[in-house]
Amino acid sequence: MFIHVAVPVPHLDLLTYSVPDEVPAPVGARVVVPLGPRLVTGIVVERGAGIRPDVEVKPVHRVLDDEAFVPCGVVALARWTADYYAAGVGDTIPALLPPMARGGRVDAHRTLRVAAITPAGIEALAGVMAAAVPAPPGPALVVKSHSGIRLSGRQREALELLSGSAAGVATPALAARGIAAETLSRLVRHGYVSIRNDRVERDPFKPSNADSGGTQAETGTQAASAVRTLTVEQTMAYERLRALADTGAFRVALLHGVTGSGKTEIYLRLSAWTRHQARRALILVPEIALTPAVAGIFRSHFGERVAIQHSGLSAGERHDQWQRIRRGEVDVVVGTRSAVFAPIERLGLVVVDEEHDASYKQDESPRYNGRDVAIVRAQHAGALAVLGSATPSMESYYRATTGKYERIVLERRVLDRPLAAVTVVDMREEYAAVGPDVILSRALRDAMHSRLERHEQVLVLLNRRGFATAVFCRQCAGTIDCPNCSVSLVVHGAEAARRARCHYCNYTTRVPKACPLCGGTYLEQTGFGTERVEAEVAAACPGVRVGRLDRDAIRRRGTLAALLARFANGDLDVLVGTQMIAKGHDFPRVTLVGVVSADVGLGVADFRASERTFQLLTQVAGRAGRGEQQGEAIIQTLYPEHYSIRLACRQDYSAFYERELHFRRAMRYPPAISLINTVVRARTFTGAMDDAADIAQRVREADGGRDEWRVLGPAPAPLGRLRGEYRAQLLVKGSNRRRIRAALQAALATRPDLQRRIVVDVDPLNVL
Repeated sequence: MFIHVAVPVPHLDLLTYSVPDEVPAPVGARVVVPLGPRLVTGIVVERGAGIRPDVEVKPVHRVLDDEAFVPCGVVALARWTADYYAAGVGDTIPALLPPMARGGRVDAHRTLRVAAITPAGIEALAGVMAAAVPAPPGPALVVKSHSGIRLSGRQREALELLSGSAAGVATPALAARGIAAETLSRLVRHGYVSIRNDRVERDPFKPSNADSGGTQAETGTQAASAVRTLTVEQTMAYERLRALADTGAFRVALLHGVTGSGKTEIYLRLSAWTRHQARRALILVPEIALTPAVAGIFRSHFGERVAIQHSGLSAGERHDQWQRIRRGEVDVVVGTRSAVFAPIERLGLVVVDEEHDASYKQDESPRYNGRDVAIVRAQHAGALAVLGSATPSMESYYRATTGKYERIVLERRVLDRPLAAVTVVDMREEYAAVGPDVILSRALRDAMHSRLERHEQVLVLLNRRGFATAVFCRQCAGTIDCPNCSVSLVVHGAEAARRARCHYCNYTTRVPKACPLCGGTYLEQTGFGTERVEAEVAAACPGVRVGRLDRDAIRRRGTLAALLARFANGDLDVLVGTQMIAKGHDFPRVTLVGVVSADVGLGVADFRASERTFQLLTQVAGRAGRGEQQGEAIIQTLYPEHYSIRLACRQDYSAFYERELHFRRAMRYPPAISLINTVVRARTFTGAMDDAADIAQRVREADGGRDEWRVLGPAPAPLGRLRGEYRAQLLVKGSNRRRIRAALQAALATRPDLQRRIVVDVDPLNVL
């Protein structure tokens, strides 16, 4: 019998192997197969299909599972993902398996050695106690009973400890009491003690050593402990969504609710209803930072029937959580985009919270969007998919307006709390009045002082990391650039040990004393990032406790949860950060949000720049005033009249959508049409452009003059050089995504030499 196997090797499609007819190798089972000189673990995707008689087929080395290890529905989803996103099936395999399951172990759990006293040990201890002399036992003292049993003081102490615990005592706990392994070994040899290995599942809900002041999961649990009454709007939304779920058929609903309108409470009610129907729920969130809080809220409602899946867990924790899901021990799974492939059976509800967020898009093959794959998973399962956002993506809102999705609106905050009052500061006027080096405007400084004096909290957003964004030479006008990428190096760190780093390839060097181009000593650091803003806040508000949340500040495991917990518990007064602070957090004591350089994303050569700016500003303004005090947002910008900034300040999504849709239609960009971005890499600029031109010509010829699609390019990519390779780009636009994808794949099939040098991004979220 032939089986077709997907192996975790980039770009590879299915491989065919033979297996004896009597050996079960169902779809979803793991198999070890030869691939060149090595053995790899793959997943059976098809069975029994014939092949040409002249093709030599190698036998499977070993079949690891008699039944499906990965559910068949998840295997089918992975195959759909590979096909839709123009990737090999092998690219999706790492998302299907837990980290420790590729070597053949079905349940690679951690074991804990536990010692327990035996009946013979109880008898021996009783005999020794009866014959004991009235002297304190010590390590060297040997006690002999009437029956001739001899025990050292440590052995007797061990038996006494074990006799007080019917379940036994873990050997590390005994070691901490001074009872060595050799002491236990002797008792085991006498038959007085037995040793067993208990499976210990690593619990991601347990606070780690790096956490202080409680984890974010604990914070979420405490916040969710009270039973909440739904508002009228929430009740209507929940009843409508429950009615859709009750149909038992696949449906998609867009839950369009302003920040603070209580979307999470609706997710909870829907999950409870899904459990009542003997089905399960999958809850996706965009950032690891949000997972512990959301999972904590769900755990407070559903107890241990909740599992987490995200890359921030240790390999052991991810493995144990995956196995719990596979064994059917959980009803709700909370995770980031990769959790869409979790082995959940009887799926009835799929929630994609903050569905607009770019974090759902994977930036390596397969370049899938977790939101769109989640919708397909719901379709395969006959489940309800709920997309929640205060600022829906253009694509989701477009489908809602055309009737493909049900649109359900929450226009009011819980308890009728008002949205934050927004003030726009024109930084051109600020520079004229104060000088060109100002970072925090006078309005923002005054508002911070006022709020902090009342013991309220402040969020300050700048969507740019580092201390300075470039090192500039006043003598030759040169900048310190990355030798591998077409970008300036960003300055990081304290003044005494500042280093210049590339955010793409991670190249790092010391900030030079003289210009490497001309030797001049007139170097200046220009631009600023979150590190500089943190320093400015600390200087403007002496004695205030300031924290920073960006990727540089949370490199160590546990620091993210600890930082969020400190802010939630009031141990920090001001939190400065990138877009990570704008997403879904609920801090009731935050009454002021300041946005520094609100227009930082508008200068990017990407058609989605205005959409991202509108979403970010709307979301971060929504963090203010979620408690009893009125919220305020101060937005600093050089372009106060830009429609994305102006409409974000008014929280007017409908007006923004109409304005942006007009631009997208005029320029033929999504959601009006479909788009595929293709980038070709080469060691030389000419090589990249020539290869891209060849592919572009082949795709144009495939159209046959029907004008079904349009090819733009090739052209140098906006990021022209990355990690030492030059990049050329072409865009393919059309109304039929399936046909343009097929035309592009056919063109690429004629150039197999480009397989490892080309990136195909279907439905791109950025075109850099």
